[in-house]
Amino acid sequence: MDGVDHLAFERNKAQFDVEEMKIVWAGSREDFELSDRISRLVASDPVFRKDDRAVLGRKELFKNTLRKAAHAWKRVIELRLSEREAYKLRSFVDQPAFTDLHWGMFVPAILGSGTDEQQQKWLPLAYRMQIIGCYAQTELGHGSNVQGLETTATFDPKTDEFVIHSPTLTSSKWWPGGLGKVSTHAVVYARLIIDGQDYGVHGFIVQLRSLDNHLPLPGITIGDIGMKFGNAAYNTMDNGVLTFDHVRIPRNQMLMRVSQVTREGKYVHSNVPKQLVYGTMVNVRQKIVADASVALSRAVCIATRYSAVRRQFGSHNGGLETQVIDYKTQQSRLFPLLASAYAFRFVGEWLQWLYTDVTERLKANDFSTLPEAHACTAGLKSLTTTSTADGIEECRKLCGGHGYLCSSGLPELFAVYVPACTYEGDNIVLLLQVSRHLMKTVSQLGTGNKPVGTTAYMARMEQLMQYHSNVKKAEDWLKPNVVLEAFEARAARMCVACAQNLSKFTNPEEGFQELAADLVEAAVAHCQLIVVSKFIEKLQQDIPGKGVKEILEVLCSVYALFLLHKHLGDFISTGCIDPKQGSLASEQLRNLYSQVRPNAVALVDAYNYTDHYLGSILGCYDGNVYPKLYEEAWKDPLNDSVVPDGFKEFIQPMLKQQLRNARL
Repeated sequence: MDGVDHLAFERNKAQFDVEEMKIVWAGSREDFELSDRISRLVASDPVFRKDDRAVLGRKELFKNTLRKAAHAWKRVIELRLSEREAYKLRSFVDQPAFTDLHWGMFVPAILGSGTDEQQQKWLPLAYRMQIIGCYAQTELGHGSNVQGLETTATFDPKTDEFVIHSPTLTSSKWWPGGLGKVSTHAVVYARLIIDGQDYGVHGFIVQLRSLDNHLPLPGITIGDIGMKFGNAAYNTMDNGVLTFDHVRIPRNQMLMRVSQVTREGKYVHSNVPKQLVYGTMVNVRQKIVADASVALSRAVCIATRYSAVRRQFGSHNGGLETQVIDYKTQQSRLFPLLASAYAFRFVGEWLQWLYTDVTERLKANDFSTLPEAHACTAGLKSLTTTSTADGIEECRKLCGGHGYLCSSGLPELFAVYVPACTYEGDNIVLLLQVSRHLMKTVSQLGTGNKPVGTTAYMARMEQLMQYHSNVKKAEDWLKPNVVLEAFEARAARMCVACAQNLSKFTNPEEGFQELAADLVEAAVAHCQLIVVSKFIEKLQQDIPGKGVKEILEVLCSVYALFLLHKHLGDFISTGCIDPKQGSLASEQLRNLYSQVRPNAVALVDAYNYTDHYLGSILGCYDGNVYPKLYEEAWKDPLNDSVVPDGFKEFIQPMLKQQLRNARL
C-alpha cells in the first residue's frame, strides 16, 4: 500500500526491549531464529497463499490443501529440514491437513504402543510418507467414553488373524482427520475378543486403501463426514467415516508393546509397564496447551493492533477521535487476554519440562508422579482451550463489525480452533477427571501419602484452611506471595468443601454425579492456581533485556487479578479475602491496565508473526487497515460482474410486475 507504518507512534511508546521479548516468547534465541526463518520461508512462497480460502468451494478447497501438503513435503526434502523444522513449516502453512494426524497421532501411537519390531517395520514407511496414517478411535456413538467403543477385533486361531468388524451403525469410526479421502492406513481402536472373552480396547494397524489405485480394500467402507463449522477453517480436513465388514489383518498388526496375543490365542502382558502409554497422552496434551497460547496470541495481536488504529468518538473542535484502545472498557476486555497468552505460553514451556521429567521417570520404572502429571495435563488442556476459544470470540467482538469479516482472520481462526475444546478429551469430562484426582489427594492427607507436583500445596491444608489475606492496600496485591497464597487457599477450600459434601453420600458415584458442577469449579480453581504459579516461577528466572522482566511482572499481575476479579465470589465465599480486599484488587487491576497501555502494540509485536501467518487485514503490521479492507472487498467473486447472476431471472420480473389492488 503506501509503505507507511501507521503503528510506528505506538511502537515508539514501548518501555521494554522488544527484540529480547521476542526471544522470551520463543523460549530461546535458537527457537526464535528457527521460527523466524521458517515463517518467512512460508510467507514468501506463493503456493502457500491463503487469502482466497474463504471463497473456495469444498472440492477446490480440499484440492488446495493437498497441493500445499505435497509442496510442504517437497520443501522439507529439498531443504533437508530436521523433524523440528518440518513441524514448524507445517505450522506456519496454517491449514489443517491430513499431515497433522499422520505426524501428530499416527506416528506417536506406533512409537508409544508398538514393539521394536513393529516400529522397525512401520515407522520408516511413515517417516518417508510411503504410507499415510490416521488415528481411528472416535466412533459415531462414543467419543469421550473410550471404553464404550463398539468396533471389534476378534482373534481367529485357525488363520492367526484378527477380524476387524463394525457390528452396529454407532460403531462406525467417525471424525478421524485424514481418514475421509487420504489415509492409506490407520491405527484402529477396537475391542479385543479372544474365544468369546472381551479384553477391552486395543490398537491395531489396519491398511484401508490400495497403495496402487487408492481404492478402499475389500470390506472397508470409507468417506468424508461432510461440511463443518465456518468458511474454509476445518473444511480443509477430510474428517472421515469408516466401517469394517469382517476385515482380516495379521496378528502382528496389533500394537503389542504393553500386551500381546500369542499364536495360541493367549492374552499376555509384556514386561513393559502399561503406564508408558500415559506418557504419550501427556505429550499430546502439552502440545495442545502450547497451541492454545499461539491461537490466543494471534487473536490478541489482531485485536490490539486494530484497537490502536481504530478511532471512534471523543473528537473536540475537529481534532482526532479517541483511539478505541484508550477506552477502559476495551482495555478491561483485551489486556487480560494479552496477559493470558503469555501465561499460557509459560505454562506450556513448563509442561514440556514435565513431559521430559515423566518420560525419564517412566524409563526408570518410577510411576510416583504419573497420576498427578496426567491430571495436571488434562486440567490444563481443558482450561487453556476453553479460555482460548472464548478469547478468540471476544477479540472478534473487540474489533466491532469489521471483526466479522473473513478478511479480519478472526472468524476462521475461531472456527479452526474451537474443536480443541472437544478433541483429545471433552473439556468438562477432563475437569471431572481432575476433580477425582483432587478428591483422592484430599482423602489421603494425613495418611503418609504426601501430595506431589502441582498438588503439593495441599500438604499445608491445615494452614490454608485458617488463611485470611492480610492485604491492607491495593499495592499489596502486586506481591507474588500474597496472590499465590490467596489462590492456594481458594483451591484448597473448594476441594475440601467438595470432599465434605461427597462424604454425605453412601454411594460415592451418586455423589460425584450430584456434585459434578461443584467439582468442575474446584478443578478450575486448581488449574488456575497452576498457571498463576508457573507465571510467577518464570519471573524468578534471569530474564535479560531492558524493562522485559518489569512488563512481564505487570502481565502476571493482570492475569492473576483478572481471575480474582472474575471469580470474586469464590474468594470471598471461601473466606480467603473480604469484600474490601476484593475491591482493592479491582482497583489495582485498573491501575495495571494503564501500565500495559503504552506497551500493548509492542507486546504483540513480540510474537513476531508475519502478516501471512496472521492472515488478517485488521492485524496487519503496518496498520494501514482501511485501504486494504477496501481493496480486498473488490476481490470477492460477487464483484466479478456489476449486475449479479440471477438478476434477469428473479429480480427484474419482480421490479417490472404490475401490482393490482395492492394494499401496501
